[in-house]
Amino acid sequence: MALSVNPNPFSGRFALSVVLALVSCSSTLTSDATAQTADAIYHNGSIITIDDSAPEADAVAILDGKIIAVGAKNDVLKTKGDATKLVDLKGRTMLPGFVDAHGHVMGGGLQALSANLLAPPDGEVKNIASLQQTLKDWMAENKEAVEKIQLVVGFGYDNAQLAELRHPVRDDLDAVSTEVPICLVHQSGHIISVNSKALEVGSISAETPNPAGGVIQRGEDGKEPNGVLEETAAFPLLVKLLGRAGREGSAQFAKAGAELWARFGYTTAQDGRTMPGALATMKSVAEAGEFKIDVVSYPDVLVDRELIKREVSPEYKSRFRVAGAKLTIDGSPQGFTAWRDRPYYKPVGNYPPGYSGYAAATPQQVGDAIAWAYANNIQILTHANGEAASDELLAYIEAAQKEYGGDDRRSVLIHGQFLREDQVDSLNRLDIMPSLFPMHTFYWGDWHREHTVGPQLADNISPTGWCVRRGMKFSSHHDAPVAFPDSMRVLDATVTRRSRSGDILGPEQRVDVMTALKAMTIWPAWQHFEEETKGSIEVGKLADFVILDKNPLEVDPETLDQIKVTETIKEGVTVFALEAQQYAKAAGAREGTSVALTNLLLGISKSNSEPAGNRIAGLQGSGAVAFPPCSTCVCGALSQLADFAAASRGR
Repeated sequence: MALSVNPNPFSGRFALSVVLALVSCSSTLTSDATAQTADAIYHNGSIITIDDSAPEADAVAILDGKIIAVGAKNDVLKTKGDATKLVDLKGRTMLPGFVDAHGHVMGGGLQALSANLLAPPDGEVKNIASLQQTLKDWMAENKEAVEKIQLVVGFGYDNAQLAELRHPVRDDLDAVSTEVPICLVHQSGHIISVNSKALEVGSISAETPNPAGGVIQRGEDGKEPNGVLEETAAFPLLVKLLGRAGREGSAQFAKAGAELWARFGYTTAQDGRTMPGALATMKSVAEAGEFKIDVVSYPDVLVDRELIKREVSPEYKSRFRVAGAKLTIDGSPQGFTAWRDRPYYKPVGNYPPGYSGYAAATPQQVGDAIAWAYANNIQILTHANGEAASDELLAYIEAAQKEYGGDDRRSVLIHGQFLREDQVDSLNRLDIMPSLFPMHTFYWGDWHREHTVGPQLADNISPTGWCVRRGMKFSSHHDAPVAFPDSMRVLDATVTRRSRSGDILGPEQRVDVMTALKAMTIWPAWQHFEEETKGSIEVGKLADFVILDKNPLEVDPETLDQIKVTETIKEGVTVFALEAQQYAKAAGAREGTSVALTNLLLGISKSNSEPAGNRIAGLQGSGAVAFPPCSTCVCGALSQLADFAAASRGR
């Protein structure tokens, strides 16, 4: 698909507005639209259709959850009847609902089960001392729950943002408590830090060897665990600890996760690397009619392929479907566990000379998984961050295409944080869809420049500009709960590429606002094989919309992250509406977490009459966990807690 993109997002807005004004006078109605009576007509605002043939409209009419007319107001009003509801946008901006390109909707609830250890602007943790104090405060606020389940969980610490530039270790956490297991999850989701009591629960000692695909970090003697566990070394313990929360919260987590996504304008959420128990939970939630937006699942291809073959479907059933499979090759770039083709620049920690990360799956596992997906015509999404991981993915996909054909497979590379330019050429040649994570430029851009890859290569992380110049589709994702599913921060990062320090990483990789919006709407819809029904405001498509308080095409791009989602509409039904007391961005959305945690873990049902904003704030997503030996991210482990809890109840 050839793209016409302004490479400088900070110029040409006037020219674009003129073009939009000229084309907006065209209208599209169904062949018998004038004979139909709309349920509702939206008007009196900016309507950005993401349809290249008519990118702007005056009004939109819907009937039975689908769009029947788009265009000039006078034309669309021909569908008005006595019962038609006229919806006044009041100058706000309507777009197609956002489509989640990669996230873990069943994983978001981990944040609701935890102390907020995020750095500013999403939290208050700046150093080890403030982290310790946050944990102590959280334990005091949740005393009853901690006593019942004997566990303290913290989420979102980032060694890159701590003044000490290191992970908290067992001694730091023992200073908080030696009586109760403490488990801190790194913001990347690929590393945990635990105290001595948690190591005891996990039977992890100096004699415990590193598992395949994981590392038990050691103290100065090179033997005793220091409490920091990477990748596969982390997840058995994490699952064992989180299993104490039980199974009852799993369905609540799934519903709340979908509600959280809707809060940020998403009408389709993804659950990447779903485990069997979590899949069963989401199916039951869907069958009960409790998903308000669509949820598309990609189960782990290394766990149960027969389950994937049975469940995969192009059709949603009660807003849920399995679309394909997920494969994970390596780990976290900011955590130095991504598998690179060269040494890390200046890694912080006890790493040997020439350290370049490591693979989380064997070459045989990767090759077999991709060949199986192609042989069975099942779409496969693959997590690969480092250059070596991407090289391996490209080689095995090319081999599978030669053997099984490559027409319209829509294989997806997830993350590709350190892609080389020649690898982008290979993605283009092999028709592999890159789903990129531009929020890295804000959260870890400075860290990448100073420690992971160095100044030159840091400019090309999440290389959206390379994709645009090759006429490639790409999608932008948030990978929640690694980051909040904050659509406007995704948009802002894709356009501005500003780091925490205010620097711009790779100005040549920036794209204009319209391209960034396509990467959140029509292109991820295409990624999911859903472009015929989602991703743009066109006749015949679903009435999935997001309404913003400002027009992203007209504001200063430096203020994109300040735009608010005021309403989310799924098939003509409002599933989120902003109220003053409900709206909160990342850190604010966590209000009420302590109460929610106590009620959930003590088995106290939350009242159905409680305001939706408070419920979402308290239960931000997740599923209850289950973990395969090959799990390589916390979301994989979280997804398996449902399996673990079910097995525990059965004993």
